[in-house]
Amino acid sequence: MSRTIPARLSGTARNVAWRQPEDIFVIAEVGINHNGDMSVAKQLIDMAVDTGCDAVKFQKRTIDLVYTTEVLDASRESPWGNTQRDQKQGLEFTLEQYQEIDRYCRDKGILWSASAWDIPSLEFLEGFNPPFHKIASAMLTHRPFVEAVAAKGRLTLVSTGMATIEIIDEVVGIFKSAGTPFVLLHTVSTYPSPESDLNLSMIHTLLERYKVPVGYSGHEPSVSPSIVAAVLGATVIERHITIDRSMYGSDQAASLEANGLRQLVTTLRKIPGMLGTGEKDWAPGEKAVAEKLRYWETPSG
Repeated sequence: MSRTIPARLSGTARNVAWRQPEDIFVIAEVGINHNGDMSVAKQLIDMAVDTGCDAVKFQKRTIDLVYTTEVLDASRESPWGNTQRDQKQGLEFTLEQYQEIDRYCRDKGILWSASAWDIPSLEFLEGFNPPFHKIASAMLTHRPFVEAVAAKGRLTLVSTGMATIEIIDEVVGIFKSAGTPFVLLHTVSTYPSPESDLNLSMIHTLLERYKVPVGYSGHEPSVSPSIVAAVLGATVIERHITIDRSMYGSDQAASLEANGLRQLVTTLRKIPGMLGTGEKDWAPGEKAVAEKLRYWETPSG
């Protein structure tokens, strides 16, 4: 079954707000956990499909724009060499590899996109007509980049880690001025994140302040915070995924393996039904129990 973006996420930012999720859009964040290996990337896509996720997401950088020469020339031992440039270049996929990812995801019936970290990468991704863009927390204060994303008019997920309310206000203003639909993702930008730092009450704060869809991008190794986030009103849940947390890479320890991802998605799919309507009425089967336990005459309405 092919996945689609729910219409409620594609609505204008000015007229959409929720308290309870109708259903939850689940993104499996591959990021750079593929380690530059297409076979690993396909295994991670398969994991997302098999566990019932709606989309997979990667990361795209033009490393000479994102990093200084001094950073790239610095020493760093990795499977690709002994400099930062070797490591970061080794984690980037080529156009041909992204074309293969595009074909593979289409064949598997799952949506895909990537977080661009610079404007050329944004333009690169536009060539694939992605269902959404994603602004990483690190990019929130890069105003020309934020404006370039908003100008595309495409649904955008905006992570809010490492941000003040004033920074979020500015980004929200840019998207509302452009008339571009967006979802704010509450995020804590540590890898992995201690659960005591998660401040999940921010989901309510973001909903109340901005009256737009709100989601959660988690970097903790457990699944329970994402479930709590969904109960609090998050309509998008994004989690990093990995084949094995012991693999090479800075994000692997903050990622879910297959069993954890399956547990998370299975639970998330049940939440809207468990939350119900908020209106008090007889639950199925309650009348029979009432007749059995209440020996006095009582209204049945």
